[in-house]
Amino acid sequence: MSRIAAIFGRLLLAVIFIVSGVSKLADISGTEAAISSVGLPSGLAIPVGIFELTAGILLALGFMTQFVAILLFIFVGFTILFFHHEFTDPVQSTMALKNLAIMGGLLLAFAHSFMWWHYDSIRRERKAELAARDAERRAHDAEIRAARAEAAAEAVTADRETVVTEGVPEVHRRRRWFDW
Repeated sequence: MSRIAAIFGRLLLAVIFIVSGVSKLADISGTEAAISSVGLPSGLAIPVGIFELTAGILLALGFMTQFVAILLFIFVGFTILFFHHEFTDPVQSTMALKNLAIMGGLLLAFAHSFMWWHYDSIRRERKAELAARDAERRAHDAEIRAARAEAAAEAVTADRETVVTEGVPEVHRRRRWFDW
């Protein structure tokens, strides 16, 4: 049950960034005005919108979850610093608290993403499975090579005994400890 809750939690976090990225890209001039109003350079609307949209999609899919969660954590921290720093204004303080809660969710996604379903864990499991199969195959091949080498050594020893003992009378043959 906790895996399902984690997946839905990550999806809900991702929706915030996907919707925000789409809205920034839909109203580029309004986004530019908002960014310029806080003293940041103009021309950041499209990169910020693309970043939010891409990061939200990656978070939803569970691809590079830890990396994306840290990037979004830093991004949301900067939004508090640049946009919601007026804590005397109730709206701005509420927005700052909302962003802090999102940052907490992103830290949870970072900390626990390796435990639950996402693309990275599936890739790691598949890689481990392939490595185990490869190790088994190499061990099997080594056993076959060892058996063949042992059989070849026995064949050489048998041929050598035949060559040595052929044409030599029984009396002159050397007795070995294993012939007794």
